[in-house]
Amino acid sequence: MKYIKRKTLLYKSGVEYADYGLNHIEGCSHGCTYPCYAFMMKKRCGIIKTYKDWIQPKIVENTLELLDKELPKVYKKINTVFLCFSTDPFMYQQKEVRDLSLAILKKLNQYNVKSTLISKGLYPSILGDKKLFHAQNDYGSTIVSLSEEYRAIYEPGAAPISERIKALKRLHDSGLKTWISMEPYPTPNIFQQDIRRILNGISFVDKIVFGRWNYSKKVSGHKYHKEFYNSMAGYVIEFCKKNNIEIHIKKGTISEDKPPEKIEDNEVALENYILNTTPSTGWLIFNKA
Repeated sequence: MKYIKRKTLLYKSGVEYADYGLNHIEGCSHGCTYPCYAFMMKKRCGIIKTYKDWIQPKIVENTLELLDKELPKVYKKINTVFLCFSTDPFMYQQKEVRDLSLAILKKLNQYNVKSTLISKGLYPSILGDKKLFHAQNDYGSTIVSLSEEYRAIYEPGAAPISERIKALKRLHDSGLKTWISMEPYPTPNIFQQDIRRILNGISFVDKIVFGRWNYSKKVSGHKYHKEFYNSMAGYVIEFCKKNNIEIHIKKGTISEDKPPEKIEDNEVALENYILNTTPSTGWLIFNKA
């Protein structure tokens, strides 16, 4: 693995759920082809030239030195540090990345700084040791399908989906807060699946974030994509209410110009939109608040 140096590491993120962020890796071997927003952003800025460059990640070799320098100055101001907005802290089968991420979490823990994490890799069970790692950390995984066929196409370098869920469940069982990002969720013309199976498979988590598929014309190629996302968002909200799971619907997922209409049989509408593809007589009812 190659190495780079940076002048700074911690930065203010400007998002409500994590006021600070850090990216200790440049690139990501998962090579997601949704397309990946981080890859597009880095390419647009000229930092990454090609997809091949992107999937050959580089470690920021002075990460721990920068943390030692920056943390004493800002730790009292930090509520949560997000790992990571433009890379993956537990990149699948990348031991150097995993070890550096664990070292970062230990340093943050020394200053009693909480972290929120997201990964398509595998969380090591050692994270359940509350003496080494902050007990209030939030550990998340991206799960938008249970299909390995889907993963091979759109998340080719990421960990097998069933293994991601097992690793997250271990952290949940050790008493840690876990969450799932169901984003980008595909329309049926991209990939046909039953959202109910996915939700049932991740029903142990504390929070679910649901969002539409962006940055691709494939989505608008589905004639009823707005109605589809309204229906899926409605079903996720209802599932979370029934199972006492915190829910966040990403901005732009629900289309206000396609409001849900009352229907007599919600299951009929759900079946039509989960399995695709002819419009029903209405959409699922949900509480937009």
